[in-house]
Amino acid sequence: MKELNCIVLDFLPSGYADRRHTEPIAQAIGTSFFSLLELVAREGATLKQEEDVYIGEGKRDKIRFIRGQLNYNDLTNMSRNVLPEIVEKLVKQNEGKFVEFFNKGTIITPRMHQFQLLPGIGKKHLSDILDERSKKPFESFEDISSRVKLFPDPIKTIVRRILDELEGDQKYYLFALRQRRHV
Repeated sequence: MKELNCIVLDFLPSGYADRRHTEPIAQAIGTSFFSLLELVAREGATLKQEEDVYIGEGKRDKIRFIRGQLNYNDLTNMSRNVLPEIVEKLVKQNEGKFVEFFNKGTIITPRMHQFQLLPGIGKKHLSDILDERSKKPFESFEDISSRVKLFPDPIKTIVRRILDELEGDQKYYLFALRQRRHV
């Protein structure tokens, strides 16, 4: 499960101020698995915030190599500030994938359903979602909102969950890859 593309959160042309070795660094988020990544840009390449860059196999135009995963706490203030907005854009761009989650979400343990991991979703919403999807699969975020009474905004709910997962220390991960712990 590797990212092929990512969105630049912050670009540091001279690298981190507190490091001796200077090289152009980008902090980015993967577009498929929401991996927080540290990238080293090619010499002379300039990356813009919110730029979509290719990081898959083969020739990469602007990225020399992927240094590795970042923990949320390693993000710059700039990266942390733009992260919610970029996650929201990715959720909207991949609406089908997230609507599919509402159509296929399942139980994790005998007492816990995946939907209950979403902020603001309790037993009542869980029951309403399951009832509605048994009648007919959901087709869009708007469809979910209109059919499930008093349901919080599905986009904001998913974005909040992804941000919680990126901040770490979740028992279960629905959307983001679990970040490796640095020791």
